[in-house]
Amino acid sequence: MKSIVFMGTPEFSVPILQALNEKYDIKAVVTQPDRPVGRKRKIIPTPVKQVAVDLNLPVYQPEKLSGSEAMQKIIALQPDFIITAAYGQFLPTKLLEAVKIAAVNVHGSLLPKYRGGAPVQYAIMNGDQATGITIMYMVKAMDAGDIISQQAIEITDKDDTASMFKKLSKVGRDLLLETLPKIAEGDINPIQQDESKVIFSPNIKREEEVLDFKQPARLIDCKVRALRPDPIAYTFVGGKRFKIWDTSVIDQTTDLKPGQVVYRDKHTLQVAAGNGSILQLNEVQTAGKPKKTITDFLNGNQKLARGDQFIDERQ
Repeated sequence: MKSIVFMGTPEFSVPILQALNEKYDIKAVVTQPDRPVGRKRKIIPTPVKQVAVDLNLPVYQPEKLSGSEAMQKIIALQPDFIITAAYGQFLPTKLLEAVKIAAVNVHGSLLPKYRGGAPVQYAIMNGDQATGITIMYMVKAMDAGDIISQQAIEITDKDDTASMFKKLSKVGRDLLLETLPKIAEGDINPIQQDESKVIFSPNIKREEEVLDFKQPARLIDCKVRALRPDPIAYTFVGGKRFKIWDTSVIDQTTDLKPGQVVYRDKHTLQVAAGNGSILQLNEVQTAGKPKKTITDFLNGNQKLARGDQFIDERQ
């Protein structure tokens, strides 16, 4: 039985760890340190740590992997494989060279498209119709290693980052289990990434969470889904932050300005977007309040009418 050191952090990584544990000797699990979560700042272990503890696997959580005691322990284990899946830190060259067979990464895009920390979010935000999983050799440069195997998966108009992570996690699990024996046997033909086709997907910055209603409704809807369930896209209404959780693109056009109300009744609010397109708001959240269905929101906004500038014009 081949030995593995597994490195991962979020829920995406969990099915991969669970599947590997059934077929391989997991020597250790490395994940990010426990962090404070929510308004109460309660310290919560990572999803990977929770599963590793349940499986009675040794867990290391260095704040910085390079030069850490944990790294020395991993090197001493002399694993056949190091497997990373959304771990969240670069692996030092010394560590990559310590494995007997290979250091392999499970990445949530069809490389070389979307290298970086937010490949799923960017695929949805840009309106891509598909994304996928890449199994790749690890090198010190970010997501730049040779491609071992890939599998594509459709992005539907209803998918958000949460649903895509669930789908991709299963694809990554199955593709990795199929690929590892081939790596061990030398039965692979790695493909060097085409640097001319590289697209980066850095972690989403705070300013990128803001919606621009001058954009077409479809791109706004894509961004809403890309930023759900976290951090949630927002705009401004009456000078205050207004989070938008769920939207629909209406197959009609309007001559109203972006942000103006196109149509409303007791259960519907449609707003003009760029190029004469129309966006329907389905679930929203005002500052300091819980999210609401649009029906509940409209119950407290009886005066809102067609032509009103609902979204602040500066957007």
